[in-house]
Amino acid sequence: MKINLQPTLVGENVTLRPLSVDDFEGLYDAASDPAIWETHPDKLRYQRDIFKERFFDGAISSGSALAIVCNKSKKIIGSSRYYDEEPKNKEIAVGYTFIERAFWGNGINKELKELMLNYIFKFVDHVWFHVGEDNLRSRKAVESIGAVFSHSEEQYIEGSPFIQLFYKLSESAKLPNTYEPNTYEPNSGQ
Repeated sequence: MKINLQPTLVGENVTLRPLSVDDFEGLYDAASDPAIWETHPDKLRYQRDIFKERFFDGAISSGSALAIVCNKSKKIIGSSRYYDEEPKNKEIAVGYTFIERAFWGNGINKELKELMLNYIFKFVDHVWFHVGEDNLRSRKAVESIGAVFSHSEEQYIEGSPFIQLFYKLSESAKLPNTYEPNTYEPNSGQ
């Protein structure tokens, strides 16, 4: 069974929906704050051309990127995606996640991760998170939802090395269904 990696997931405060080419301006507006990227291995993603080339174009071509939309304002406040699907091992990764700083520390990241995890654990047994070693904020976030450090690897962005940490979350340890998504599948008749 092929997994829809761009579902629409509706939570209390945010809706995750397929990211489209038309979302560039709204998503770049959310991403243009340099402070969002200060602990990320690709610290220049706040620059328009770099954001388009190193993030947005890949997000669109992945076929699995989601726009994070604030339910109250209807504004795009970030993005996340599923990637590195391994059907044989029933594994997938969740990442490339960022949200505007105005939404930090108020449960939005936890809500969007719960929406994504509660959806994807219907199809896989394990979810991976890949985090830059210096990105303490993201490390704490994935650890807070129960992901366990597995290993590290040297990676490169534009020829510059960094250490990427790999965290694994198993279905048996997943979050409670606090934000069980109201899932809309296009062409499903719902």
